[in-house]
Order: sequence, then structure tokens, then C-alpha cells
Amino acid sequence: MADSKPGLRKPVFTKVGELRPGASGLTVEVKVVNSKMVMQKGRPDGPQRQMRIAECLVGDETGMIVFTARNDQVELMKEGTTVILRNAKIDMYKGSMRLAVDKWGRVEVTEPASFTVKEDNNLSLIEFELVNVVE
Repeated sequence: MADSKPGLRKPVFTKVGELRPGASGLTVEVKVVNSKMVMQKGRPDGPQRQMRIAECLVGDETGMIVFTARNDQVELMKEGTTVILRNAKIDMYKGSMRLAVDKWGRVEVTEPASFTVKEDNNLSLIEFELVNVVE
């Protein structure tokens, strides 16, 4: 037994159609359907770091969801680009799911995917209600 250190596990890709509230540690390969800047604060040459947020509609062959791109992620989320979101999580915003990648995750542009985005299944349009379960 020469090398006993554990190897890197191959990521398990999750399909957009399988995303659920509260999910985290996700690896998702998606195509960017569109991207729209929703907030831009500060100037690139200003004293504060510029803060930008874009809402991007992303999806795969099982459905679509809104991905919230922040700062450097915004440039990567160009329409038609295929990206892999590593260590992504689901944030809830006004009762609907949003996909996000925080500082512990990564957005990487990858080879164009062969799938066609299923545009009639937008998971961000499904409203979830927070229900307190009494034991």
C-alpha cells in the first residue's frame, strides 16, 4: 500500500430539475440563457471596491433557474456560454430559489454543452412557502 491518501472525488453533477431549497455543495453544468445587471455600486477607480450583481437565467436539459452573479462572476456569465458552478448553493429570495456561488465556490467557463435548455421549466418561478413544522 504505497499511496494511502484519499484522491479527489469526482464531482457529482446535479441537474437543474433536481434543485431543492436548502441544497448546497452543488456542482451544476449550465448554459447562460441571459444575463441582466441589477446592481452596480461604486466606480472601478473609486475608493471602495466596485460591487456588481447580475441576475442570470441559466439552465440545462431539465430546467432553468436564476443564478445571482456577483462581481467577477458577472463577466463570465455571457449569453450562450456554458459554465460549471462548483460548490453552488440555493438561496431563497422572496420565496423562490436562486442559485449562487459564494467565496467557497467557483464559476468556470467550460466547453459548450450539447444539451438544449428546457425553457418551459423555470424553477425560480415556483414559489415556496416556509412552513414551521410542530413536532
